[in-house]
Amino acid sequence: MSKREAFERLLASLHDAALDDALWPATSRLLDEACASRGNSLIVGEGSRNVKIHFAQFYQHGQRRPDLEGEYFRFYYPRDERMPRLRQLPDGRLTLVKDLYTHAELKSSPAYNEWVRRLGSQNGLNVRLDGPDGTRIVWSLGSCTAPGDWGSDQVDVIQRLLPHIRQFVRVRQALAGANALGASLVGLIDHSGIGVIQLDRRGRIVEANGPACDLLRRGDGLSDQDGFLGAWLPADNARLQHLLALSLAPFGRQEQAGGGSTTIRRSPGLPKLVVHVNPVHDRGLGFSALPVAALVLIVEPGSQPRLDAELVAEALGLSAAESQVAVMLAAGMTIGDVAAATNRQPDTVRVLIKRAYRKLGISRQVDLARLVLSLQAVSPRR
Repeated sequence: MSKREAFERLLASLHDAALDDALWPATSRLLDEACASRGNSLIVGEGSRNVKIHFAQFYQHGQRRPDLEGEYFRFYYPRDERMPRLRQLPDGRLTLVKDLYTHAELKSSPAYNEWVRRLGSQNGLNVRLDGPDGTRIVWSLGSCTAPGDWGSDQVDVIQRLLPHIRQFVRVRQALAGANALGASLVGLIDHSGIGVIQLDRRGRIVEANGPACDLLRRGDGLSDQDGFLGAWLPADNARLQHLLALSLAPFGRQEQAGGGSTTIRRSPGLPKLVVHVNPVHDRGLGFSALPVAALVLIVEPGSQPRLDAELVAEALGLSAAESQVAVMLAAGMTIGDVAAATNRQPDTVRVLIKRAYRKLGISRQVDLARLVLSLQAVSPRR
């Protein structure tokens, strides 16, 4: 397999993993191969002091380490000297892990001398990216496996991947916010929490769900132009068509592909639509039966009210801890994400979920999420 083919394969895996967290382990392995790293971790969070973690997964040799995730956030993260410095780095700057510690800290810091050494990341790389809605993305790579440590070839691959990592997070967060992660194509069309338009290889609209159809019917920023998706303002339409062309680029030109995100202006007084364009590949997602080559996800700001954990607890008869976990799951977080964000063990999170099941007479996470999301229409002011 040529380097170009390997990079295309990695991008395809990234595109699919944005739609389903279950596909991230395979993508993580491909990232290690492409970057010649001993492992990698991806953290998405918001806030400076009371940080809320949306996504956190650590991998070593292609294997996820939830034990290390929990240990890091419980014991090392609060006193890891590099984190405040990492948050201040310019967007996209690659920095050696050891350069984020002072000379004295390299000798005395538990985070560096215990945690970083345990991961084999003393010569690893960190990079911070600006994420959607004020979130921060931290991508960490373990020490380089190539002879001579990090060379220009590895650094070039990493830098070319950065916009795709950022786009992965944008798409994932949009779906997680609508509780639509892991949904099939048919499931997305039945989903009402986010606008979904499916395109074929030529860019023609194959299918659209209810929220997207409403927007197209009204011509509210977006429109169906003889079977093709367009924006009603020329400047917005030019950006949209560029993203669609990138997303539908044929193989052999995939290094520049990957879709992207933009905003679309609407009628005066209405917030802009946020549009994400993501290529679709046949990577075990069950897409091959339908002629779908790209997904267009449309987020209408303000249409998804934040869930009130206190209200959920009162309405469903759950404890504060059970309600907190239920709200996070309904927002699209995994058990590992919830454990990391709440400083709990994954097994403790599972116990809280089971308690909620018994109280509500259900047995599946999807049923718990539906019950929680059904309360979005209830006013928190009661």
